[in-house]
Amino acid sequence: MELNRENMKKILYLITFAVLLYLGVQHLNLVLSFAGGIIRILFPFILGAAIAFVLDVPMSFFEKHLFAKKRIKGRKAVEKLARPASLLLSVLFVAVLVLVVVLVVVPELGTTIVSVTRRIEENIPKLQAWLETAFRSDSPIVQWVDTIDFQPQKMLDSIIGVLQSGVNNILTSTISVTVGIVNTAMNVGIAFIFSFYILLQKERLAVQMKKALYALLPKKWVKYILHVCSLANEIFANFIAGQCIEAVILGSMFFISMTILRFPYALLVGVLIAFTALIPVFGGIIGCWIAFFLILMVSPLKAVMFLGLFLILQQIEGNLIYPHVVGGSVGLPSIWVLAAVTLGGSLMGIVGMLIFIPLVSVLYSLFREWAYQRLKEKKIQV
Repeated sequence: MELNRENMKKILYLITFAVLLYLGVQHLNLVLSFAGGIIRILFPFILGAAIAFVLDVPMSFFEKHLFAKKRIKGRKAVEKLARPASLLLSVLFVAVLVLVVVLVVVPELGTTIVSVTRRIEENIPKLQAWLETAFRSDSPIVQWVDTIDFQPQKMLDSIIGVLQSGVNNILTSTISVTVGIVNTAMNVGIAFIFSFYILLQKERLAVQMKKALYALLPKKWVKYILHVCSLANEIFANFIAGQCIEAVILGSMFFISMTILRFPYALLVGVLIAFTALIPVFGGIIGCWIAFFLILMVSPLKAVMFLGLFLILQQIEGNLIYPHVVGGSVGLPSIWVLAAVTLGGSLMGIVGMLIFIPLVSVLYSLFREWAYQRLKEKKIQV
């Protein structure tokens, strides 16, 4: 290799990268703590961008159908209000969905808890009778207790020590929880304000980002970055829309079938299944066991029958609905969907499950493009 100026620059970049990589591996704890601090600082803005992305789906729908350019052309006042009105309708739409879930699920859960409490109260007399029988003066339990070396002072000292440490822990926990709630409220507030700014100015922000990228990076890199962003935007939007449609279909199937078969809590279970089905793959299972517990409090036989109904509907949903509605929207094979959900769940919990399917789909699409291009260059047909 000729040691010209360009090659020397590349070698210098490689040496710098190798040194930084070595230092990063040697001081991995410092790197991770620094990265964690940066993420904590940027968290409100990351959350705001995520909220904006989700709200952009219904907002674009309202802009396209309610405020179509053909309808409002020439009406300047309506054109100016189209974007804010669409954003307001999107926020109201999401808020109404959450409110419906809360109003349907919470009262029924409260009723179930009250029912369980009443059953416990009904069984208290039986427990009292058992205790009276078990703790007779001649019972084996009482005889065993009499053999124990009972030291009241030591027990009292232990109780006082536990109470003192408990009070200190409660005070510390109360302060920590209060500070955490205030920080969370501030972060969420900043995130919503940031998301509204992004949605109201998204075209201008896109132009500004393009200018900044062209100013900082080579033209070839910028074109590839814009291609990746466009692909990610399309896949994420299709995934959100497909996941919501699939959840509504699955919830409706449970509501209709349970109403026909006269299962209890048909509406509650339908809403609950639809809500938890937003979590890919495992969401329906979570909703199933919550519904099983609710029905079990009413009728154990119908609870077992519900498990059978769930298995049937889950097979229909998994083999017919999900691959066509969601799987096709992200273009990801089933095995990679399962891998993405498992990896995302282990790293980031439920949020990771939601993010990793479209994220892995983007990586899968980019790798497929690269592989096809390499095969084309090598003139190989497989």
